[in-house]
Amino acid sequence: MSPASRMSLIIVAAGRGERAGAERPKQYRELGGRPMLCATIEALVNARDFCAATVVIHAEARGLYSKMLDALDPNCAARLTAPALGGATRQESVLAGLEAQADKQSNIVLIHDGARPFTAPAVVQRAIAAAQAHGAAAPGVPVTDTLKQVDADGFVVGAPDRASLRAMQTPQAFRFDLILDAHRRAAEARVAGLTDDAAVAKWAGHPVYLFAGDPENVKITWAQDLIAARARVFEAASDIRTGQGYDVHAFAEGDHVWLGGVRIAHERALSGHSDADVALHAITDALLGAIGDGDIGAHFPPSDPRWRGADSALFLADAARRIRARGGIIAHVDATLVCEAPRIGPHRDAMRARIADILGIEIGRVGVKATTSEGLGFTGRREGIACMAIATVRLPMRSQ
Repeated sequence: MSPASRMSLIIVAAGRGERAGAERPKQYRELGGRPMLCATIEALVNARDFCAATVVIHAEARGLYSKMLDALDPNCAARLTAPALGGATRQESVLAGLEAQADKQSNIVLIHDGARPFTAPAVVQRAIAAAQAHGAAAPGVPVTDTLKQVDADGFVVGAPDRASLRAMQTPQAFRFDLILDAHRRAAEARVAGLTDDAAVAKWAGHPVYLFAGDPENVKITWAQDLIAARARVFEAASDIRTGQGYDVHAFAEGDHVWLGGVRIAHERALSGHSDADVALHAITDALLGAIGDGDIGAHFPPSDPRWRGADSALFLADAARRIRARGGIIAHVDATLVCEAPRIGPHRDAMRARIADILGIEIGRVGVKATTSEGLGFTGRREGIACMAIATVRLPMRSQ
């Protein structure tokens, strides 16, 4: 990358997302089986070769961010710098991201909302070209609804001409030195309430050029926005696949078993090369079967000493990564354990939660059931535990 073309990226993801009605910040809520922030990062990072790409996060979201990285495309994750910690306002958060990149020698910086996951590469290219030509630029789309100005009592007092209005989007793009100086000056002057970086640049005296945005480049703000975004992702993933898995492990000496990623005290243990978690093994095979990618033994052969005593969560997470690498979504998994003991009921919800956590999906997409074999067969004789699993995966039609 030549010095004149060095470009950097800042993704602002330090908000708390209260308006989306979330139990967690909206950028970490599920979209297509992963945190929404994954889609945002991948859309921007894959669109251009940036000399630095920094995500600005809330100080209390370090754990959520770390888990998000596990679901992110490894190539994108490797291109991110350490996250910057945001402030109480968007202005403070952007300034934190800019200061974190101050030594990167960037000429142009793109600043993007963490909850805007549908940005097309063409918008990124237009942003860069506009910033190179004008120094400060932002995407905008025409306003289609008639707008009214109202007074404090709710009565209409005016109607601005919508032909001259634009709804602002991101990524907004600037000469790095220009926007860093503007943000520093606004902070020193204690100017608050500037809702985007174009407003900061304008306050500092810089004209801002508006280029063509994209109506599809929506920001997820309200709960209904997230519902619509999920529908959009699911509609795109219209190749529906189903896989099944089956696994058996015999009992051996011990004082606990691992089932569904949960340690359960028991008079015996399960025998296996790894931790012998029969439930996670069956679900892993079901997921691999849905995408036609062999089975757990093909990817983690029992002859390999690396997997002796391994946590089976590693196997399940790898299957999830393989699905996401194809642009796929894990829609649902369901497992049925067959055993006389231990009792599964008291641990069912903990198992569902752990499986959902490993797969990066909501707990409502995970089913765990148990049954006995009425005293018949090896499970009836309490010689071991069997598990049957089924998984539903949605892939884009282009996937093989």
